[in-house]
Amino acid sequence: MREIILGTAGHVDHGKTSLIRALTGIDTDRLREEKVRGITIELGFAHLDLPCGHRIGIVDVPGHEKFIRNMVAGAAGMDLVMFVIAADEGIMPQTVEHFEICRLLGVRDGLVVLTKKDTVDQEWLEMVEEEIHEFFAGSFLAEAPVVPVDSISGDGIADLIRLLDDKVSAIHFQEVFGPFRMPVDRVFSMKGFGTVITGTSISGRIGTGDDLTFYPGGLTAKVRGIQVHGQDVGVVEAGHRTAINLQGIEKEEIERGSMAATPGSMISSTLLDAEFHYLSSAGKELKHRTPVRIHLGTRETIGRILLPETEAVSPGEDTRVQLILQEPVAVWPGDHYVVRSYSPVTTIGGGIILDNGPKKRKRASERDRQANREYFAAFTAADDERRLLMLIETCGPKGITSDQLAARTGVFSKKLKKLLQLPLSTGALVVVDSESQRFLAASVADTLSQRIVTLLKGFHQQHPLETGLSKEALRSQLKPAIDTKVLNSLLSGLVRKGVIEQSGAEIRISGHTVTLQVDEQTMEEEIRTMYREAGLTPPILKDVFTAFSSVPERQVRQVIDLLVKKAALVRINEVLFFHAPAVADLQEKVTAFLRREGDIDAQRFKELTGLTRKFSIPLLEYFDKIKLTIRIDDKRILRKG
Repeated sequence: MREIILGTAGHVDHGKTSLIRALTGIDTDRLREEKVRGITIELGFAHLDLPCGHRIGIVDVPGHEKFIRNMVAGAAGMDLVMFVIAADEGIMPQTVEHFEICRLLGVRDGLVVLTKKDTVDQEWLEMVEEEIHEFFAGSFLAEAPVVPVDSISGDGIADLIRLLDDKVSAIHFQEVFGPFRMPVDRVFSMKGFGTVITGTSISGRIGTGDDLTFYPGGLTAKVRGIQVHGQDVGVVEAGHRTAINLQGIEKEEIERGSMAATPGSMISSTLLDAEFHYLSSAGKELKHRTPVRIHLGTRETIGRILLPETEAVSPGEDTRVQLILQEPVAVWPGDHYVVRSYSPVTTIGGGIILDNGPKKRKRASERDRQANREYFAAFTAADDERRLLMLIETCGPKGITSDQLAARTGVFSKKLKKLLQLPLSTGALVVVDSESQRFLAASVADTLSQRIVTLLKGFHQQHPLETGLSKEALRSQLKPAIDTKVLNSLLSGLVRKGVIEQSGAEIRISGHTVTLQVDEQTMEEEIRTMYREAGLTPPILKDVFTAFSSVPERQVRQVIDLLVKKAALVRINEVLFFHAPAVADLQEKVTAFLRREGDIDAQRFKELTGLTRKFSIPLLEYFDKIKLTIRIDDKRILRKG
């Protein structure tokens, strides 16, 4: 059964840890320093079995401003927040900051607990409750119940449990399958067990014996054992406080902030597109490339905020940003993040990730910024299918495979196939490789196809004596370079439409034929005659160029290539060509000899043909090349078949 994670929030010394102890009997302060100082430093964990039958996991977060980093890590996985405010102090600085963090991380439900009710009279208690209602007005906690309690005597704890029971009972539980994800908040080693990680599983499920990959590093380990609240389980799913014992990886190879996930389900990136809310409390304009601290899951990293739409952002404004990070992170679109200023360290904003693998956006001119505004406006307003198509369009000529698309979007299996149905059925998407399911946006495919046609037309104009362009030569002229399978798919589409013709590896515009000028016709006949009369002792290419010295060498070479394509000449190597009938006669002669004698060496070949080494060796190698013969040591025999 899916577990609900209840997280605490509130100012330091407002009684969060004491409240959890009163609720569960568990002391979440496990460090000696926490005991000595009397404050929570690291995340603490407990659980509570409710009357409705559900067990909730509880995350106790630090309240001190110095440990906000840990608080953000704990808040990242919470479903409900238990906002703790001391009756004798009311709203305090970390009350405000914790509340902003909860909003930025997408927490949408919870309740308010007014602790230390025994320290104030009823009139004061009512005044603080009024202050609380005013503070949370218009927020997700506007209608939240306020429960006064005394954690020492237990007064009000039963009411709190009853309210929690009502809230959890009303939640519509949905099991989320697909890839497993768990931001790691602790890594340690246990004697006899090895490496152990803990965290709150936020999606999917995983079982003993499965593999886990740690992003962004990419190291993979096997799940040796799983515990939930100290009890061994075979499978864990989203929403549980989880400890995983790993096999095949050392403690030092994992760090807090890593994302443990199903192999292949995520990508690592140092650039993210995101929606961003700049808090009103920030106090001053946010400028382009401002250095910040970015919190994603349990990870904190240093980065800069890039403003692709504007020059600066005023407090309280919403915009879209690019986050450029000093080290890679692994997230999915839809994940929440928090931004804190670099120095002094305060929470200034946050939002939702839009794209986990974007290209860097230009912003040098107003035209660039307007283009970015239009793209982001269309992207955020689009439905799921259109958003998917826009993402594929940004992949350009490379396209994207279904596996890559899943890791870019966080959408997998049947759900991804369903989203692809409409763009595939309408032709907005093209499948360019059925084996890997590589997709190309139709708009990109159309642009590439037009470039191919333009290149071929230009080639025919510049090389009128060439029958076509080789596929590899065509691919090399397409910038940026495209995958061979993408090119093959585009060429097949153009052939089906009758736009181009393909003969082997040669491509040409449909209907293109070589039309020789009168002087070229004369030269063709003269070259044909030259090789026919030479028989098996033809001129090398340099001699042909000399014989037609008044004609550009490129033009002579084109006529010779044309004769090769017409099967009038045989190309032996780059400089040696033979009259085709002469080579055919020799081939029959060599075949008959080998059938009679069994083998032939270079000396006997020279005696058979009367040719010098200059011609005999290239011809022997040619017969090997066309698989007439096969060389064994210094002799050649007929190749079988």
